[in-house]
Amino acid sequence: MHEPDPPFRPVRGREDYPPLEDLGLIGDGATAALVGLDGSIPWMCLPRFDSEPLFCGLLDRARGGHFTLAPEELVEARQRYEPDTGVLITELRSATGLVRVTDALVLRSGADLTDDAPADRGELVRSAVVLDGHVRLRMDLEPRGGGQAHALFSGLEVRPSRRPDLRLHLRSNRPLAGLHSTHDLRQGERLDLVLAWGRFHRHHRFDADAMLQGTADAWRRWMQHFHYAGPEEPLVRRSAITLKLCDDWANGSLVAAPTSSLPAPIGGIRNWDYRYAWIRDAAFAVFALRRIGFGGEADAFLGWVLDAFEYSRRPRIMYALDGSPVPDEVEDAELEGYRRSAPVRWGNGAADQRQHDVYGEILDCADQWLRSGGDIQPPLWASLAKLADGAEMAWRQPDQGIWEVRNEGRAFTYSAAMCQVALDRAATIGERLGLPGKIATWRASADELRRIILDRAWNEETQTLSVYLDGGGAVDASLLALPLRQVVPADHPRMVATATAVAERLSAGNGLLYRYLHKESPDGLAGDEGAFVLCSFWLVDNLIGQGRIEEAEELYASLCARASPLGLLSEQIDPSTGEFMGNFPQAFSHIGITASGVNLARAKAGVNA
Repeated sequence: MHEPDPPFRPVRGREDYPPLEDLGLIGDGATAALVGLDGSIPWMCLPRFDSEPLFCGLLDRARGGHFTLAPEELVEARQRYEPDTGVLITELRSATGLVRVTDALVLRSGADLTDDAPADRGELVRSAVVLDGHVRLRMDLEPRGGGQAHALFSGLEVRPSRRPDLRLHLRSNRPLAGLHSTHDLRQGERLDLVLAWGRFHRHHRFDADAMLQGTADAWRRWMQHFHYAGPEEPLVRRSAITLKLCDDWANGSLVAAPTSSLPAPIGGIRNWDYRYAWIRDAAFAVFALRRIGFGGEADAFLGWVLDAFEYSRRPRIMYALDGSPVPDEVEDAELEGYRRSAPVRWGNGAADQRQHDVYGEILDCADQWLRSGGDIQPPLWASLAKLADGAEMAWRQPDQGIWEVRNEGRAFTYSAAMCQVALDRAATIGERLGLPGKIATWRASADELRRIILDRAWNEETQTLSVYLDGGGAVDASLLALPLRQVVPADHPRMVATATAVAERLSAGNGLLYRYLHKESPDGLAGDEGAFVLCSFWLVDNLIGQGRIEEAEELYASLCARASPLGLLSEQIDPSTGEFMGNFPQAFSHIGITASGVNLARAKAGVNA
């Protein structure tokens, strides 16, 4: 549960790895790092989110590398964020004293985070001060594959063995003998460390306090735009910052998660690289961000989607953060994986899958772009019109679906529904702007496809829409998204029955839902998985649409209570233990917190979403 002022707790491990719930996220809009309750940084990619990790001890404790700043004889610790910032505080108690470590990826002085522009300085600050007693503070900087260090200016130049392209500079307010050192500190004494990449200035002022203060100030200026009056307000505030930490500020794109290969479940093979931007995240993220005051970020993401689509000349389901193709998927045999759950993967093989929902995702983004005051030039409209024409035929053909199954695929109901979205939005844009194209045909096809979905996917025996367009009875949580995409109203009798069937048949207990049952809906991969967090938020939205507000509030509160003490959520949750699973933190989960909170607040106020 999110706790702005948490108690101390023992520092634990699971098979020598930190629980995901015990990790905090920091970032600067170019990259991100995870900071452990034990004072370690076991994950950071440089210089970008999708670069090779400098530290990835999260995927191999012995060989992955880390940057640790912690007292010897550590007993217990706690973490919290500076309010309304991405600055993280970890307090660590040893047998002899208490030390506070403040971590941040530094932002430029005076940075305006509403700008669609870089604000990073390429610097990580780790500042430790002893609050009580005395501590023997250990500093270990171990890049993956090792590294060499030699004196340079006011610190050390570090050359990671695996990354000859990466030149690091480690500065300190105390002498550093090398990449491993120990410092005896008493109450009031401090150790400041600044790790920089790509910035070497002999006379660059060293002032960790000023860097941390400037970073916190920039975050708080940005949060002045936050506007939300609804349930779980502190957690929604934190989710807004978490989404911003997953945002690539230079390009306007959004990583699905800043990590790769965190397994779902432990010991399984469902380990994927999520450090890329999925088009399907766009409409959901835009809805959430715009409705809590961050229209600039919403517009930047919409613009990025349309730019990426124009650049690639064909609809892709995901892109690298700059809009280029996602790298081929490869397995890294050197790393054992989180809690020994191999394989570790870089790149993502689903990037070239056939997923027909992308037709609707792109055209929905174009429609939202127009509604926010954007413009669609003739070349872009010509491409969008071709996309709508393609959607007229695509829904009849098998694809890999929203969950990216790794088999021959089927004709999925959700994919057909998103083709309906494509046709509907293309007709809407054409009607609004008087543009050339098959406007009337698209409108008629959209209406007909909605009827086909309600008819063909309906299974009379089981009284539910099916995951497959030819019926069959198997249910899938993606069906809960049909009302969210305005395909079928939440209070339509067949949608009400479907939501009930999903809640009953896909229940993982205590409000959690599986995406689908693997025996009923094979996906080409071995093993099962955990409960998918976003699906439960979709159920909240369906309950709201049915007027069942009290039930929606109860479910929403139970889901929010599953957040970590820092207010973070993973992709999945182990229903039997409550442990986080999958990549972390997951943008989709935080979109769910935000969007469902907005929907609840509007419903209680009698305002249409």
